[in-house]
Amino acid sequence: MADEVPSLAESKLTALVVDDNFVNQSMHHKLLDRLGIKNDVVCNGQEAVDVHCSGRNYDLILMDMEMPILNGIQATKRLREMGIESKIAGVTTRANEGDKKEFMEAGLNDFQEKPLTISKLLSILHRLDFYVQN
Repeated sequence: MADEVPSLAESKLTALVVDDNFVNQSMHHKLLDRLGIKNDVVCNGQEAVDVHCSGRNYDLILMDMEMPILNGIQATKRLREMGIESKIAGVTTRANEGDKKEFMEAGLNDFQEKPLTISKLLSILHRLDFYVQN
């Protein structure tokens, strides 16, 4: 199975995982690592905004919807208001149509239900024009 996973190591893609749950943080971090994508992890939307205010930029942001301090919808809106052009994929366990619509309208480029898997992550990367070499 491991040799079936494509690598983006030469592409120099970077990602930010924004999630308040340690298990989800670890899973998403490891999935990105498996694809050779350098990534950082923060615990809530405010930390995501703060890291961008400090000058960091990422190609992809995996944004949880439900978090304390600044939830995914609020954080996505704030990042877009700041002019952040990173591709943002929303990920959540709660996916009723109203929530999904509000999250997408906040400025998402893609949306996936948790748990995020390697195939879902590859789907995000393909849809957002991050080309994966097999």
